[in-house]
Amino acid sequence: MDVRIVEVEREDSPAYRFEAPAHEGETFVNPEDAELYADIYFDVNGFEEVGTGERGVPPVIIQAGRDTLAAYFLTHDTIDEHWVGSFMGVQPGKVLRYASRVQDRAGDIRERVRTGEFDR
Repeated sequence: MDVRIVEVEREDSPAYRFEAPAHEGETFVNPEDAELYADIYFDVNGFEEVGTGERGVPPVIIQAGRDTLAAYFLTHDTIDEHWVGSFMGVQPGKVLRYASRVQDRAGDIRERVRTGEFDR
C-alpha cells in the first residue's frame, strides 16, 4: 500500500508524519499515534480526510465499526481513552481493547501482504 511514517525534525522535538498515496498526510507528536493511524489505514483499506473538516470523521471510519472509530479518536492528541469511553459509553479499558483489535487486524493484513497471500 506504499504507506510510511517519516520522522520530521522540528525545533522543539521531532514529529511523525503518516504518508500514503492519495492521502494528504497527517502529522503526529508521538510515534505511537502515527502507528495507530497507519493501522487504521490498513484496517479500512485506506481513507482520505480531505473535506471532513477539523472535527469530522471520514465516513469509512464510521462504517468500519466501534473499534475502528475508537482507535481513530485515540490518534488525536487532545483525546484519550477516558474521553472516548465517555463518548461511547464504555470503560477506558474497553477503548484500549478496541484499539488493540484494530492493531491486530492491521498486523495480519501487513503480514499477508508481505508473504504474498494478499494482493496489494
